[in-house]
Amino acid sequence: MNKVPITADGAKKLRAQLNHLKRVKRPHIIQEIAEARSHGDISENAEFHAAKEQQSFIEGRIAELESMLAMAQIIDPATLDIRGRVVFGATLVLRDAHGEQQVTYQIVGDLEADIAEGKISISSPIARALIGKEEGDVVDVEVPDGTRSYEILAVRYV
Repeated sequence: MNKVPITADGAKKLRAQLNHLKRVKRPHIIQEIAEARSHGDISENAEFHAAKEQQSFIEGRIAELESMLAMAQIIDPATLDIRGRVVFGATLVLRDAHGEQQVTYQIVGDLEADIAEGKISISSPIARALIGKEEGDVVDVEVPDGTRSYEILAVRYV
């Protein structure tokens, strides 16, 4: 089984989600199923079937989260001797060399990538181009609409 890199914060969020499903959602849906079953004939009981479908979804998500956490390799860049280089888990402030627009990204694992939160996957073209570079470097990145150049303004290990 291959290990999948994940930040400590990402693993914490997955554990919290798993805990919520096991401790809150699962007991709640079991109660809903019991309530629907108490109404009599379950063959035409829409509440029962909806609750069973929800239970199936919850159990599937629990299994998925447990699998993710079993495969996870938690990486904390603060514990590595990296001397200002861009590595997994680093938070970067970049300036688009052409547009002068600044963006902030954290390089994270595929399981926790979310561009809306500024978290880019380690397997994305931008992250692959930035890995190993240092503050002050200008990096050309091949993206679907051409090549973009970014200057690395800051590298932080949060």
